[in-house]
Amino acid sequence: MTDWEYAVLDGGPADGLRMRVTDRPGVLQVTYPCQLDAPPGDLQVEALYVYRRDPRVRSEPLRYGFDRASP
Repeated sequence: MTDWEYAVLDGGPADGLRMRVTDRPGVLQVTYPCQLDAPPGDLQVEALYVYRRDPRVRSEPLRYGFDRASP
């Protein structure tokens, strides 16, 4: 059986987004599709945003803060 916990994202483009996670991952990635002018074939481009878990938060909802230095 998998134990799910609620988590919330702080800051960045997904601020306030709530979700359920398992195993308390240290990092979450949020992607957002970009529009391409005349993409070749099936090529897709997505903007990548990284959120890191706040280790001080030990109860639900877990908190993940936006990492401005992420790629």
